[in-house]
Amino acid sequence: METQVIQPGSTATDLLMGKGSSKRAFKDKLTQIGVTLGGTMVFVALLLIFFYLLYVVKPIFDGADVTPVINVELQDAKSPALMVGSDEQNEILYRVSQDGGVSFYSALSASLVKQEQINVPQDAEIVSSVAGVPSEQRFAFGLSNGQVIIAGVNFAVTYPNNKRLITPSLRYPLGASPLQVSESGTPLYQLAFASASDKLSFAYHDANGRWFLTRHNGEENMMTEEVEWEATTSQIQEAPAQVDQQLMTPDQRQLLLRSGNRLYVYDIRYVDEVALSQVIELERAKTKVTDVALLAGASSLLVSYDNGQIFQYFQVNGDKGRQYQEIREFKNKAGVKRIAGEFYRKSFATVSESGELDLLYTTSQRKLFTETFDLAHATQMGFSPRANALVVEAGNKLHLFAVENSHPEVSWSAMWSKVWYEGYPEPQYVWQSTSGSDDFEAKLSLMPLAFGTMKAALYAMLFATPLAIAGAVYTAYFMSPKVRAVVKPTIEIMEALPTVILGFLAGLWLAPLIEDHLPGIIMLLVLLPISILLTALGWYKLPGRWKQRLPETYQELMLIPVICFVGWFAFYISPSIEVAFFGGDTRLFITNELGITFDQRNALVVGIAMGFAVIPTIFSIAEDAVFSVPRHLSNGSLALGATNWQTLTRVVLLTASPGIFSAVMMGLGRAVGETMIVLMATGNTAIMEWSVFEGMRTLAANIAVEMPESAIGSSHYRVLFLAAFVLFIFTFLFNTIAEVVRQRLRERYSSL
Repeated sequence: METQVIQPGSTATDLLMGKGSSKRAFKDKLTQIGVTLGGTMVFVALLLIFFYLLYVVKPIFDGADVTPVINVELQDAKSPALMVGSDEQNEILYRVSQDGGVSFYSALSASLVKQEQINVPQDAEIVSSVAGVPSEQRFAFGLSNGQVIIAGVNFAVTYPNNKRLITPSLRYPLGASPLQVSESGTPLYQLAFASASDKLSFAYHDANGRWFLTRHNGEENMMTEEVEWEATTSQIQEAPAQVDQQLMTPDQRQLLLRSGNRLYVYDIRYVDEVALSQVIELERAKTKVTDVALLAGASSLLVSYDNGQIFQYFQVNGDKGRQYQEIREFKNKAGVKRIAGEFYRKSFATVSESGELDLLYTTSQRKLFTETFDLAHATQMGFSPRANALVVEAGNKLHLFAVENSHPEVSWSAMWSKVWYEGYPEPQYVWQSTSGSDDFEAKLSLMPLAFGTMKAALYAMLFATPLAIAGAVYTAYFMSPKVRAVVKPTIEIMEALPTVILGFLAGLWLAPLIEDHLPGIIMLLVLLPISILLTALGWYKLPGRWKQRLPETYQELMLIPVICFVGWFAFYISPSIEVAFFGGDTRLFITNELGITFDQRNALVVGIAMGFAVIPTIFSIAEDAVFSVPRHLSNGSLALGATNWQTLTRVVLLTASPGIFSAVMMGLGRAVGETMIVLMATGNTAIMEWSVFEGMRTLAANIAVEMPESAIGSSHYRVLFLAAFVLFIFTFLFNTIAEVVRQRLRERYSSL
């Protein structure tokens, strides 16, 4: 039992006060613990968000990895390989030989599963063979009688007894019967081909070395529903006498013939108008071309040399039209023996004579992986359909490698530096994450998004900051208490207005209004401050007896009629100004005469709409900062003979400047993180233009638009998280600076 000791002279009041102090101390301690715990939990939540974003983003910067899986001993591989590869599950490997034999091997048991042979007519033999683009897994054989056989590999998947079974076989897109290409029956030497559902193209040369182009155009018979082919043949002029390699683009628009270190490019869009469009000099000092390959999408050429150099070429618009141009260079330690490109991405693998295997990506110009394996004297190489495996033929074996290369297109330079993409005239910052084509290459530069975020915030702050700070200063320093009691809560409650409403109004009402009355909007921005100043000057010049008749308490409300009149006048006179100075259409004048792009949903719309969302934040903090300036400072200034304006500019504003700066920083952080307004009031075009008449795409709006469409775990998905991380850093930085300034302001005035 606790005994309380009563000091001599203590009264009952002292005892009661002692008990009250204990309760108060307990409550203070409990409050301190609660506040500390709450603040700590907020900090922990921020850290968890920070580290989760890093956890999702980190894999895009991891390098690639290639590991050996299994080696399969080849059986009866007397003829050189034409192509090698695997099925999607990497369970069946295949090898197509130049004599028409196709062998399928199990990657699980390293044994031969099936062998097939292309059926060649008895009166003919195979004189040439060619592999199609990797994504089609097709190949063709030119025969001595002028015919061609097109075939491909097929993998049928069934599930007997709930167990997956992959059955490999050959498929014949045009049927098992050969297709007559040369009407004269001349042998098809050095065949090149490309195929589509309604068009086939073949390039070849005869025994006399003359090159020909034959195109079959197919049309479906309405009665039999069979495709009937009609052939057209023409001779290719200016063809080199000796051809070391021949390629045809899948779109059947170009034929490429390599003769030594020179590459001839022919335009074959029209069979009867085949023309030599370009001759590319590939010669390098003391080097020799070893291979020319088409990259995925067939828009780029990869040229390898025996010293390890690899160059990428693609077409760029110039004085002579679209011409191939050297774009990038890759360097390997050893000479390149073989090149293999992925089915759909811009990655490619090379293997040297000594067995050095390299994995590279063109657009980011990165070497993702390099290591030497037992692949000396490799003869053929190919990726699996999912690009997660690589098959290499070397040493009478098929070597299967597992490839881990999830995000090759993402690099620091690709996101923050200019990149020269295929088909573009020059290096640019581009964000274009999706397209309707499988040949499309994702362009994931964050620069246009960061630029758009800063642009939207800048125009919003240009609109909001002067109005908010001027309104805050007037409300706190000049406005009568009765009017201030109404104005301040009214502006602060504007912050509760959902931004989706502001975005809706900006996109569907304000944007068309500005487009139709652009001269009036510009006049309004000019006339409104002038009219307010003139009204103030008129009030100042007004005789004292007239001022006494007007209520001083509500004198600022007399500006409302002036503002309404100026607004009406600006819109009323807008059509007349448009006819007199802009030919009746301001938008056409800006576009045609000034050469400035005009988007209906532009930075001007965003600045006005987002400015209204930012004004309450800046106004509230700035008004509190000005109003909190101790009265004895301003009263002392006035007592010393300073005017109200001098007191405001030299005492009040200087004292409140940290709080005003904090208000601006808080407003900037609010503008940077805004989503719905910029999403609905801009064209969401990821461009880098400062023009007030063009739109933008911000980080926040981009995340909101594209996150629902991105595949989980994809490069697109993780880059969006990186964009969220960048936005998090931006807003955290601005808010932290603002909070530090506010705390210093509070500490400064707490001692006054």
